[in-house]
Amino acid sequence: MRLMGMILGLFVFAMAHAADAPAPRVSLFSTSTDWAAVTGLSLGQYTGKVISDKKMVGPKGLILYYLDGFPCYGEADSVRLWISPRGDVDGKLRLVCVHAPNVVRFAWRNAPADATERATTGMIQCPVTAARRDFTVDLGQCTREPDWETYR
Repeated sequence: MRLMGMILGLFVFAMAHAADAPAPRVSLFSTSTDWAAVTGLSLGQYTGKVISDKKMVGPKGLILYYLDGFPCYGEADSVRLWISPRGDVDGKLRLVCVHAPNVVRFAWRNAPADATERATTGMIQCPVTAARRDFTVDLGQCTREPDWETYR
C-alpha cells in the first residue's frame, strides 16, 4: 500500500511539472528532402560544373545558392558557390537527384567571396547539359527572373 502511495505521489508530481513544460515543437519537412520516397525512384549524386559569364559575375564576383526543386536537392555543404570576376569557381555543386536535372535555379547576388550572409537579389534559371553523373551550367545561358522586390 505504501508503495502504491509513493507511485501515485510521483505520478501527481510529474503531472504537475508537465504543465510547466514547453509545448512540443512541430517539425515540417520539405518533400524535396525525400524525392526517392515520393517518386519510388532511386537517388544518385550528380556533380555540377559552372561556366562563368562576365556579364553576370560583375566586378565583385557572384554568389549563387542552389534552390532545391524536383528532381534534385542540394547537399548542404555544396549549395553555395562563389564565382570570381576572373571566372574561378569557389565551391562544388553536388546534387542528389532521382534523375539528371534539365534546369537548375539559383538565388544570386553580386558580392565578394568574403561577404557575410544576407539576402540575395533574385533568382536565375539555367539549362543543364548532363552526361552520366556530371552536368554543366553555363551562366551565359541562364535566364534572370524578376528581382525579389517584384517577384510573384
